[in-house]
Amino acid sequence: MSTLTFAEARRTVEQQVAAMRQEPEIENVALTDAPGRILAEPIEADRDYPPFHRSTRDGYAVRAAQTPGELRVVGLVRAGQEFPRPVEPGQAVEIMTGAPVPAGADAVVMVEHTERQGEQVQVRAGVRPGENVVPRGSEAAPGRSLLDPGRRLDYPEIALLASFGRSTAAVYRRPRVAILSTGDEVVEIHQPPSSCQIRNSNAWSLAVQVTRASGEPLVLPIAPDEPGRTRQLIGQGLECDLLLLSGGVSMGKYDLVESVLADLGAEFFFDGVLIQPGKPLVFGRCRERFFFGLPGNPLSTMVTFEIFARAALELLAGLAEAPLRFLRARLAADFRHKPGLTRFLPACLEGFGDEAVVNPVKWQGSGDVVALTRSNALLVVAADREQWKAGDWMPVLPR
Repeated sequence: MSTLTFAEARRTVEQQVAAMRQEPEIENVALTDAPGRILAEPIEADRDYPPFHRSTRDGYAVRAAQTPGELRVVGLVRAGQEFPRPVEPGQAVEIMTGAPVPAGADAVVMVEHTERQGEQVQVRAGVRPGENVVPRGSEAAPGRSLLDPGRRLDYPEIALLASFGRSTAAVYRRPRVAILSTGDEVVEIHQPPSSCQIRNSNAWSLAVQVTRASGEPLVLPIAPDEPGRTRQLIGQGLECDLLLLSGGVSMGKYDLVESVLADLGAEFFFDGVLIQPGKPLVFGRCRERFFFGLPGNPLSTMVTFEIFARAALELLAGLAEAPLRFLRARLAADFRHKPGLTRFLPACLEGFGDEAVVNPVKWQGSGDVVALTRSNALLVVAADREQWKAGDWMPVLPR
């Protein structure tokens, strides 16, 4: 067993999962069901994009060499139409945004730079060849690969698929993720808790996080502090592609998760990480399935999923890579902490770019879900430094 730094633990998760994962099964889904799914096939352009020289402005299609000057308007072309003949010297064609530029014309002059009188148009400003025109095939040529397998689909990718005449997409099957909360102090959310019990919020927050990470959650019954039943439920969870356990991984007398997993022949890659919240975190493999033993405090559970388990799940789902993407923001006020742990603290992020500011949210420890609902980010505080001044740049993980 070993306790790792944040960077070591993160690298271990990525390397172990990437080395041992198998390609998921493939299924075809409608475009309306494809957002958030992981693409399982290369996507190639089926023709030139755009398929014609496209005007980017309302105005007049002209020969650039004849501007500025007075030209005769010989017609109009709208989006979805073609002008039937070339533009001759001394001529202009009125054109709408998105319409094909007629043959013979090599630029579009914006309507704001013209004055129309009957069939004549006075072009007041000169244009360069190609100005306000997107050339045919400049976005993609036929057969060009534009999307690779292992990419998460979102609205730009859906638009591209639709542009290529695709009504379905081949995607990887979502991994099934078993979620198992443990402990006699936890009751199901529909049960009235006693004065010393809590409702099982962790299972449902994890179910949402799993869904957002391209997984299919399966919430199991709560495992009591009893080895036999815990073993049975862990065995059931190991039938899924990934097992997430919440609680039972600390050093208490009734923290049974690690011992039950060890009896089942589990291989442990680490059983602690130098972070706050979430130090008692377990990651391993059993019966050819990866598992995480997440801490039981709600904030710890949610944070450790985001910074460790999400990467494992996304890789299992077929994503080519699953990096953490940090932003930078300036501290709103002086800040200090005891060094030794990398901290992921609830915070409010405002602004963007050079104007981004982050302010830690006051919290009462790793059980304080209310503090997390008041935040929109996690302030990432390095383990090797004790204090920072207002205005210092800090890494931030958007929530």
